[in-house]
Amino acid sequence: MTGAPASATGGSPSAKGAAGAPGAPGGAKPVRAGKLGAAAVNQASLWNIANLLTMLRLVLVPGFVALMLADGGYDPAMRAWAWAAFAVAMITDIFDGHLARTYNLVTDFGKIADPIADKAIMGAALICLSSLGDLPWWVTGVILGRELGITLLRFVVIRYGVIPASRGGKLKTLVQGTAVGMYVLALTGPLATLRFWVMAVAVVLTVVTGLDYVRQAIVLRRSGLAERLAATEGAER
Repeated sequence: MTGAPASATGGSPSAKGAAGAPGAPGGAKPVRAGKLGAAAVNQASLWNIANLLTMLRLVLVPGFVALMLADGGYDPAMRAWAWAAFAVAMITDIFDGHLARTYNLVTDFGKIADPIADKAIMGAALICLSSLGDLPWWVTGVILGRELGITLLRFVVIRYGVIPASRGGKLKTLVQGTAVGMYVLALTGPLATLRFWVMAVAVVLTVVTGLDYVRQAIVLRRSGLAERLAATEGAER
């Protein structure tokens, strides 16, 4: 995905060999061109498809909020458009990480922006729903508190290792996105009752997986400290 044609990196292998031969006239110029080509590739890697999807999610956040709160927040048509923006954000969340890992498109920007985009769209949806009275504030507090808490916990224990995403965490994200999406839509009747129970499951998964991440963090920290202690004792001997 981020590769460049041979002409961008100094031409064909034979041309590279001739230009790099000792005493070849203008031998320094191809090297400089090669460096410029490599720099261009590195610079272009920021604009890979995975990062563009992440940027799209960030751009969708203010648009989603505007649609949610349009006409007092109770226009079914505007809520439908808001749901469409939310759905696009959730779908691109699935694909950008997969593309980045599959095609080696991981960048420092993506590492920082991707989790921010995830929490921005979900946080915006929850806060809008609670401000409109559609969702209790305690539900918003539990979900956002868990997300922020686990993010901070990952940073605290990162010196000992990385806490991998679990199946429970992925299921939580799916159910959570489904429940919030159902609340964004102006549903009535049986569907309104169904979304209540979907949200209840999402809250339970949010709490359970959050506690599991805390457990993993404690185990990871203990093992990391034990390894450091063993290494220290071995060095003293």
